[in-house]
Amino acid sequence: MREQMFRADLKKLADKGLLKTCQTRVDPAFELGAVLMHYKSEQPLLFSSVSGYKMPVAGGVYGNRDNILFLLGTTPKERFSRFLDAIARPRPYSVVSSGPVQEKVVTSGIDIRRMLPVPTSNGKDSGPFLTAGMIVYKDPETGRHQAAVRRFQVNRGASINALVSPASPHLRGILDRLAAEHKKLECAVILGYDANLLLASQTSSSKYGLDTYEVDSALRGEPLELVRCRTADLLVPAQAEIVLEGVLEPGKEGPEGPFAELMGYYSTKGTAPLMDIKAVTMRSDAIFQHAYPCREEHLAYGMIKEAEAYAAMSGVVNVQDINYTLGGGCRLHAVISIKKRTEGDAKTAILMALGAYKDLKHVVVVDDDIDIYNMRDVEGAISSRFEAAHDLLVIPGAMGSPLEPSFFESGTVDKLGLDCTKPLGETNVNYELAVIPGFERGVDISRYSFEMTNSSSL
Repeated sequence: MREQMFRADLKKLADKGLLKTCQTRVDPAFELGAVLMHYKSEQPLLFSSVSGYKMPVAGGVYGNRDNILFLLGTTPKERFSRFLDAIARPRPYSVVSSGPVQEKVVTSGIDIRRMLPVPTSNGKDSGPFLTAGMIVYKDPETGRHQAAVRRFQVNRGASINALVSPASPHLRGILDRLAAEHKKLECAVILGYDANLLLASQTSSSKYGLDTYEVDSALRGEPLELVRCRTADLLVPAQAEIVLEGVLEPGKEGPEGPFAELMGYYSTKGTAPLMDIKAVTMRSDAIFQHAYPCREEHLAYGMIKEAEAYAAMSGVVNVQDINYTLGGGCRLHAVISIKKRTEGDAKTAILMALGAYKDLKHVVVVDDDIDIYNMRDVEGAISSRFEAAHDLLVIPGAMGSPLEPSFFESGTVDKLGLDCTKPLGETNVNYELAVIPGFERGVDISRYSFEMTNSSSL
C-alpha cells in the first residue's frame, strides 16, 4: 500500500521541486492569503511559521491544473477516460484498524479557533473559514459515504457553520428528511486529503448516487485506506491530517457570511446549519490544509465537469479538449477544441455544452490548432475566425449559477456561444497558422545558456 493523502502529495511536489516553504512568520488573518494570492494560488506553499500557532499551514497545493494531473499520474488527453472510468466502475475501499489521523484525539475542551490556524481571507469575511474542509456523511437510505468540499465558518468553541446551499440538493434533501424524523446527521470534516479524493468528491451525489470513497479507490488504482471515527459511525481517510467529528441537527442554524466566494464576489449574509464538534483527531505533527477561496476546489470541480461535457459531446462532435477557464471560476466559461467535420459542428458543441451544465454561461469553440489553455491564442481565434452576424449564438433567460452576481438580478442569465472555427472548403487555407519547422511544439529553453548583458560590451 502506497502512502496516501495530503502528506504524500506534498512529498511528491517537493521531490519535483514544486513546493516552496515560506519561513517568514505570517499572520493567518489576511497576510497568509495575500502571499497565496501573489502566486494566484497556483504555487504550492508550506508556511512553517504562523503567528499564534505551532502548526504549519499548506496552501495552493491544488490550484494548478498541471500539478493536479501530475499528482494523479495522468495526462491532459488521458484525464477524461480516467475520470469517467472511475465513475463508471467504482472499486472497494479498505478499512484499517488505525491510522496517523488518530495519533492525537481530543474530545473535551474543544476550541477550533485556538487549536487550528484557520485563516481569515478577505476584509468583509465574517471571520475565519475552513475553505479546504471536506464534509463526509452517510446517506441514511443507502449507507454510502458522500463527501464534498464546503466552506465552514468557524465560530467560538466547538461550533462551525456548514454551508448547505441550493447547490447541495442531496445533502439538503437528507437534512429535510431527518428533520421530519427529529434525527441528527453524523458527519465529519476532513483536512489533509489528496488530489484523488479531491477529484472524487466533485462527482455529483444527486446525479450518480455513488460512494465517494469507492470512486476514489477506482481513481487512485488501489483501495483508499479508511479508519472508523471515534465518536461517529463514519469512515475517514486513515492518512489524512485532521478530522473534525460532529453532528448536524436539522433546523439548528446560525448566522453565516458574508464570505468572498466565486471570482472574489461576496456572498450575502444568511444562515447555515450549525455543526457541533464532538471530537478532533489529528496527526501528532499535523499540517493544516488551506485553500484561498475559491480556486482549488473550483478547479477540481471544473475538471470533473469537463469530463462530463466530453462524455456528452464526444459521440456527436469530434471534441478534442475542454477547458473550464480559471477566469470564469471554472464553471461560467468554457473553451472547447474540436476537429470540425461539418459547418454545424461548432454550434452543436455550444448547445451540447450549455445543456450539459446549467452554470455554464459563455462557450467559445475553436479548431484543434488553437491552444485552449493559452488565452492569447483563444483571443486570436476570436479576433480572426469569428463574425458576429452568423457565428454568435445567444440564449436569453436561461438557468444559471446561484454563486454568480448577475443571476441575483432576475434568477436567470443570458448565455452565448462563439463559433470561432475556420470555414471548411477552399477558403480554409487562409486561416492556416504559421509554424516553425522542427519546433512545432516550441523549444526546450533549458538547452540554452543565457546571462544578463552588460551594456559596456555593446
